[in-house]
Amino acid sequence: MTRPPYRLALTTSPAARALAATLAIAAAASALTACAPLVIGGAVGGALVATDRRTSGTQLEDKTIQLKAGNRIRDALGERGHTNANSYNRVVLLTGEVPTEADRSAVEAAVAGIENVRSVVNELAVMGNTSLTARSSDVIIEGKIRATYVDARDVMSNAYKIVVERGVVYLMGRVTEREAERAVELARSVSGVAKVVRVFEIISEEELARLTPKPATAASGAASSGK
Repeated sequence: MTRPPYRLALTTSPAARALAATLAIAAAASALTACAPLVIGGAVGGALVATDRRTSGTQLEDKTIQLKAGNRIRDALGERGHTNANSYNRVVLLTGEVPTEADRSAVEAAVAGIENVRSVVNELAVMGNTSLTARSSDVIIEGKIRATYVDARDVMSNAYKIVVERGVVYLMGRVTEREAERAVELARSVSGVAKVVRVFEIISEEELARLTPKPATAASGAASSGK
């Protein structure tokens, strides 16, 4: 096995750690065969759940929808095409490549029929499958965007779900218009990004205030310590 082309230095920067982890994943992916699936994501701890703007029930529904979508897409396409289904607040984003327009429609119909799915955003392209190298590049772009969000002081990085396909960035999440515009601006500043597509659910500043956890005050901290 050849040595991955990335040399990562130890650092205490959260953004650098996020990017380093993504680069390591992409480097490992480059050693896989073209038929091997590249799976990124999953549970990484309770902290992300605590800051997610979806309810815990909706988060569970989204995971279930994604699993069911994968099964239905396999039933509809078999071994044809390369597709990804990401669900956020029960809105499913379809990305990837399929051989024909009929396949594109069949995948959308199959996913739209899943219980609890509110709507489907069909961004499937009718074309040949992208290479593993191209998909690894997408993973790196995603990591760079996530690191940029972590570094930025005016965005909450965990509020955004980032999907990258062929250099096109799809942004999902429950955000205000202000947050949406800032997230798009930051994503566009990352090298390798061809286009940014908004798949946001826009909420008001008032709703954001209700969703944002209130920090503990000094008084409450003193009371809890018995002082």
